[in-house]
Amino acid sequence: MTGHLRILLVGNGGREHALAWKLAQSPLVDHIWVAPGNGGTARGLNKVENVSIDSADFSSLVNFAVEKSVDLVVPGPEQPLVDGIETQFRKIGIPCFGPSESAARMEGSKTFSKDFMKKHNIPTAEYENFTSYEKAKAYVESVDHNVVIKASGLAAGKGVLIPTSKEEAYGALKEIMEDKAFGDAGDEVVVEEFLEGDELSILAFSDGYTVVDLPPAQDHKRIFDGDSGPNTGGMGTYAPAPVATPAIIDEIRRTIIKPTIDGMRKDGYPFVGLLFTGIMLTTSGPKVLEYNVRFGDPETQSVLPLLSKDTDLAEIFLACVEHRLDAITVKTTGQFGVTVVGSAGGYPGKYSKNDEIIIDPLESDDTFIFHAGSSLTSEGKLVSSGGRVIAASAVADTLEEAVKKAYVGINKIHLKNMHYRKDIAYRAFRDTKPEEEEVITYAKSGVNIENGNTLVERIKPSVKATARPGADAELGGFGGLFDLKAAGFKDPLIVAATDGIGTKVKIAQLSGIHNTVGIDLVAMNVNDLVVQGAEPLMFLDYYACSKLDVDVAAEFVNGVAEGCLRAGSALVGGETAEMPGIYHGDDYDAGGTAIGAVERGYTLPDLDSMMAGDVLMGLASDGVHSNGFSLIRKIVEHAGLAYDQEAPWDRSTTVQNSLLIPTRIYVKTLLPAIREHLILGLAHITGGGLIENIPRMLPKHLGASIDATTWDILPVFKWLGKAGNVPKSDILKTLNMGIGMVLTVKPENVTKVAKLLTEGGEKVYVIGNLVEVASGEPQCVVKNCEGLY
Repeated sequence: MTGHLRILLVGNGGREHALAWKLAQSPLVDHIWVAPGNGGTARGLNKVENVSIDSADFSSLVNFAVEKSVDLVVPGPEQPLVDGIETQFRKIGIPCFGPSESAARMEGSKTFSKDFMKKHNIPTAEYENFTSYEKAKAYVESVDHNVVIKASGLAAGKGVLIPTSKEEAYGALKEIMEDKAFGDAGDEVVVEEFLEGDELSILAFSDGYTVVDLPPAQDHKRIFDGDSGPNTGGMGTYAPAPVATPAIIDEIRRTIIKPTIDGMRKDGYPFVGLLFTGIMLTTSGPKVLEYNVRFGDPETQSVLPLLSKDTDLAEIFLACVEHRLDAITVKTTGQFGVTVVGSAGGYPGKYSKNDEIIIDPLESDDTFIFHAGSSLTSEGKLVSSGGRVIAASAVADTLEEAVKKAYVGINKIHLKNMHYRKDIAYRAFRDTKPEEEEVITYAKSGVNIENGNTLVERIKPSVKATARPGADAELGGFGGLFDLKAAGFKDPLIVAATDGIGTKVKIAQLSGIHNTVGIDLVAMNVNDLVVQGAEPLMFLDYYACSKLDVDVAAEFVNGVAEGCLRAGSALVGGETAEMPGIYHGDDYDAGGTAIGAVERGYTLPDLDSMMAGDVLMGLASDGVHSNGFSLIRKIVEHAGLAYDQEAPWDRSTTVQNSLLIPTRIYVKTLLPAIREHLILGLAHITGGGLIENIPRMLPKHLGASIDATTWDILPVFKWLGKAGNVPKSDILKTLNMGIGMVLTVKPENVTKVAKLLTEGGEKVYVIGNLVEVASGEPQCVVKNCEGLY
């Protein structure tokens, strides 16, 4: 099979020259045509030949590929990929190392990619999309952070403006949206939070399932030294960037690269090709700046020379298009690669063309010249034809040596008025200079004490409202105190419960609705207390996040306070923890602890008093409460629903508003019946559903016989069951199915208990009774399940 592969490489830049150079080294490759290519691909490369076909001329490219029996097409630039070149070749049975038109939207539309990141919880900057200049301007006026203005469509890498004031931002919006500086690419803009930190470029091969990333690169976009002057397509790169530590790369793989590839496949447009992810290393973790769906330029010129000699680029490409990348080992040399770009004088503004280029012989095998904006005249003379004309790349065992070699290489190139930066990789050397010792503060590590203090002041009124006899609910101490005698207890036992919200919090984060999960947190704990016969007395919460957003945290704690009011419990304290690196982006999680008391001798369940024939009563839930959300989220995703869409089970509300209805708190309605000793046992229906929670209140010799026709199954459960094709046995072990609390009572007490609970506002059902069970038999059986959904 040696030397059989015939490749059509589409494009004419420095990236394409580097790809042709590396592919030509493969023993699998017989011939490479570059359409249209440049001066570098036109001469000096074995197996490589230019063909005069424009990269946008799909018809001619297809005809040529058929005529030459091409085995693999490799598109270099983004425009052909966005325009659907992969589809054109797939139709005629020629594989294409590049994404489908659908997958290429990740670069073709910044609006699309930002919405994708939001959907799949991939960390990125805050943003909004606009097609109206006035609305975009109003949004910029409303935010209190600096912004980046991006043309949503393709703008040859130049459609990103970084204003330093609101006035500049308004001007940038006008330039893109009204003056059409980038043409149709500016019909829609993304206004994005300006992120600060070090940038990384991660290039990763993917076959739609497996993903393999290359050494992380750092680009230099600005035209002049010190990152000054206008943006360009890139004036130089180096890789691997020392700032990308193994821990950071692992985090990027785990939170960004893998979720991106998995999300694209799940959404129906699996990614095959090279995914380029621009990342900002912020104090709260890595965040995505943008996606490109092809090799970067000039990152490719620095990274490809780092592939080991026994790593075959053509073999990698074939493995990707054949969806077997997991069968290939991609190795790198462990060295450093550096690229210095030489541009025409005046670039990125007006610049001259057709100036002769002369290159002196190179003195090192580890230095390479890659052409971009060059061409050959009919007389065979090499001349300039673009803004970024040519580049010198080098590899070495140290970054310092690679930089020196690259600058030796760029000085071998002679071009009238050629400009290049003299400080490529300066950031890496800045970070390693011992004399430049940085003053590190807690705020620089990502933790803002002042925000924490602001939050305490914001939530004090809500917390104070939960005060009750025995507790003062004042914040600011190291813990909470409770006077049991003041609450009327004589010989109490202390009862405690600790729980969290679960993955329901992900929907709160996606929806921007945070108060209801605060109620959930309280409910999950106090309902677990009351099933032991205890009265909840005080509550403490724990809120952890990457970066404290005072508004979000205050909304959440206000929900906690509301839950405490519903439970009659004092909110006596808590903990707010900023943990950048543990949590990312807008992620947060919360836990809580409820402490209560019950008089000695009156704890539940009363196992000794239970017997066959005792009645099981169910209290209606308000919805799905706070259990089973891993299953629920999976079903919603499977059904292709967005959380802000109309709920198919309730047209009067949205998916998110329905699913975020908080867990019902049963404390105040149950306590009167508990105090009259009318209840033998209680089961809070949380994770495990009816099947696994009811047995927790029963002695081993008794079981629960439940009739599923005795209560109203809420529409949300019927929809979830049908949409997910969930086995009934499985859903009964996961969701509450409309019953949030189950009681065991003596038959003679059913009427009185029902009256007390109904007067308290509960919807009460008699759902079954206790039966004798033998060892090994299930302790909860739900009959007549046919009508569940």
